[in-house]
Order: sequence, then structure tokens, then C-alpha cells
Amino acid sequence: MSILVVGLSHRSAPVAVLERAAVAGDDLVKLLHAVHDSANVAESAIVSTCNRVEIYAVVDKFHGGVSAISELLALHSGVPMDDLSRHLYVHYEERAVQHAFAVACGLESMVVGEGQILGQIRQAFKLAKDEGTLGRDLHDVLQQSLRVGKRAHHETGIDKAGASLVSVGLEVAARHLGPLDGVRALVVGAGSMSSLAAATLSRAGAREVVVANRTHAKAVRLAGSLDVPARAVELSALDAEIAGADLVVSCTGAGGLVLTAAQLRARGVGDDGGRRFFLDLALPHDIDRSVRDLDGVELAGLDDLRTAQEAAKAIGPAAVEAVRRIVCDEVEAFLSAARAAAVAPTVVALRSMAAGVVEAELARLSGRVPEMDDRDRREIEQTVRRVVDKLLHAPTVRVKELAAAPGGDSYADALRELFGLDPKAPEAVARADLREDEPAVVDAAEAGCVSPTPVHGLWTAAPGSAAPDDVNVETVNAQAASVRAVSARDAVPAREGDET
Repeated sequence: MSILVVGLSHRSAPVAVLERAAVAGDDLVKLLHAVHDSANVAESAIVSTCNRVEIYAVVDKFHGGVSAISELLALHSGVPMDDLSRHLYVHYEERAVQHAFAVACGLESMVVGEGQILGQIRQAFKLAKDEGTLGRDLHDVLQQSLRVGKRAHHETGIDKAGASLVSVGLEVAARHLGPLDGVRALVVGAGSMSSLAAATLSRAGAREVVVANRTHAKAVRLAGSLDVPARAVELSALDAEIAGADLVVSCTGAGGLVLTAAQLRARGVGDDGGRRFFLDLALPHDIDRSVRDLDGVELAGLDDLRTAQEAAKAIGPAAVEAVRRIVCDEVEAFLSAARAAAVAPTVVALRSMAAGVVEAELARLSGRVPEMDDRDRREIEQTVRRVVDKLLHAPTVRVKELAAAPGGDSYADALRELFGLDPKAPEAVARADLREDEPAVVDAAEAGCVSPTPVHGLWTAAPGSAAPDDVNVETVNAQAASVRAVSARDAVPAREGDET
């Protein structure tokens, strides 16, 4: 199984296409399950923001996975495949991990270094987990991407410029209106982007902030959290508030226009000699593009904020380069740990086979020399076990070291071939290595158990059932802790405050 990313963003597609491809709410959940249920896909998660739609999946076939995911994205977004495919990008295996980490750090954002992407990835992580489409591989990649993103923001100056879509958009507004400490602002929506805009305007000392939202209670809460004069109105009162606003910031999930040029004209906008700025942070757009044709009106949308040059210049190229180095280092560490963990089940299977040989030979010895006293028997047993342990120590340690390098899985294959290990044994051990909070179900026919029961990642046979000939269930259970220990030792350590 390999990680695959299929998506489109502001880097690959115009805003018009992003608007059509955007998925949210119930449609997002349906697409998540459709991807998960499609052929060649074992796990799925979707990062959907105002300037990117990316599907993360674990697949067993590259071409089959890309084809299925692309077709589903076209179907659910309503964008014809011919129009969509020219804007899609694909990342696979190591490149997919690198892309995930770079996105979390803000390197792929419309405004370099913006921190909101971490919250958006966290939402995608939670949704996939809640909907049951998240498995161990995607769990590890997405969780580590959050850690890498936090590290990048903590250790570098990539976010010192306050580089978010909101802050950059308000900087553009200030160039048109002048200082924002005296403006009357109208904020449409009460979600994360709108709340950030309202808070930023409050810190800037806006004369008044009016919050209009479909759910009035949310508008009241947002208005009440501000340190400047603020009030909440129903969305139906939006038209009445427009004439008195110098700045309008809109970010809703309406799926259609919230403000049109006709609405503004009806309220005298364009004819009263006033200067106004409209900031549209929604996708699809909330505000009709033609409002910029009105006298004294300026409009900026996501397409106008496409460039990150201002933010990157404020941050400095040294900070961006430092983040790129962090991404490269973290990708290598993550992949090395994953490769080392992948060989652990083979090592465990080898030691399990050796233990079985020792037990068989000791039993044979007892049968042939029954008169041997207990003291001699214990001494012989300890000697035989020490010999086997010493013989296996060097090759098992070395194969774990070699496995951490690119192409390391070939050493596990060689180990299985040299010692004649049953190919099913490492797979069974790997299945036993499960997190306590994420139990999985091993097929009863595969495991040879009549009624397997999950117990914190271990497996017990049903009462009266015998262990299968090809997979020793007791050995799998006994060695599962060893696999976890190997994985934990080589894993990248978590940082304080990281998700678990």
C-alpha cells in the first residue's frame, strides 16, 4: 500500500475552476466515502479549503487509484473530466509525504506561511477519523504533517508577517481606504475566516464592526467578543447595512452570490461619492465581480490575492528556506522510521521461527534422554537459547539499520528468502501490531480462527478452536509487543501539544 495525493489548488487552477470543484458539508462526506469505497483504495481523507481540494489516499495500485479518484472528484464537483484533468496534480509515495508536510507548513499556500492551513488539515484528519476512512498509514502521515507544521512555525519566522489571506486582504483594503482605525466594517459570515477578519479589525481599532450571519446567535457571539463597538444583525438586514459600511468582508458557504451590483446600486453605492472596499474570501465567490465597476468601489477576491510575493518578502527568503530544510529533514526521518518499522514484523517472524526450532529440539532431547536431571536440563536449555540469540542478534540488528535506507524493504525480502520464512507470518505479526484505540478486524478465515476477538490489538482464538498450521496465533500475540517496541524506538518523537 502507498500514499497517493490527487488534487488541485490555486497553483494549478484558476479560481473559476476551484469554485466549481469546491466540496463541503454533506457533499464532502459523500466524496470521502466514495473514494474510500472505490477499487484500489484502502484509506482516504480530503483537505478542502478556499484555495485547494486534495484527496489523500492509501492505494495498492497507482494508475487505478489515480483514475478512480479523478473520476470521483469530477463527478462530485460537477466539473467535466476533460476540464478538470488539465488542472490536477498527483503525488505518490515519498513525494506525497513531502507534499503533505509542505502544505502543513504553509509553503504551498496562496500566502506563504499562513497558519490557518494547520486547522484545515486538523479538520480533515478529524472528519476522516470520525467517518471511519482513516487507517494507520494516513493517520501517521496527517498527524506528522501537523507536527511538522507546528515545528516550522515555532522555529522559523515564516508566520511573523501575519501572513494569512485575511491579513493580506486587509492590507490591500488599507491601501484603498487608508488606515483601518476609523472604518465602519461589515463582516458577512461568522466562520473562522470571518471571525479572524473581525478580530483583526478590532485590533486595528475600527470605528464599528457589524456582523451579519444566517445563524443570528453566532453573529451575536462574534460581535460580543470584539473590543470595539460591534453589533449583530440578521442576514436579511444585509442590504440595509451596506450603505453605511466603508469595508465589507464576506466569507460564507452560501454556494452563490450574497451581494450583487444591483443590490449595491439600490442602496446608492456608486452614486453617493463614498469610497468602499469589498473583500471576498469565499469560494465560490460571495460578491458579484461587477461591483468593481461602481464608482468609488474596489473589490479583491481570492484571485486577486493569488500572489504570495508581499508576504514572502516580509517574511524573508531565509525563513522560507529554513522551512524547506525542515520539510526535507522531517520527510527523511519519517520515511526512515516507516521503513524500519516495516521490517520489524519480518524480524519478529524470524525470531519466532527460531524459538519454535529451539522448543522442538529441546522437546526431542527430553524424549531421547528422559533420565536427565532438572539442573542439567535447565543448563542445556539456557545454552541453546543463548546460542540462537547470539547468532540472530547481528543479522537482525543490521537488517533494521539497512531497512531505514531507501530500498530497505529488499533486505526484509532477502531475510525471508534466506531463512525460508512463511510469507504469511510477517503479515500476521504486522496485523497484530495495532493501536489500542484503533482495533482492526483480521478475517477469520485468513487467521484460521473460528471467532477471533480483538483485545487491544491482540487476537485470541474462540474457545475450543485450534491454532492454524500456517499462522501461529499465540506467537503472533506474544511478539506483537516487540513490533510496537521497534516502531516506537525508531519513530519521530512527538512534541508537546501535538495531536495524538
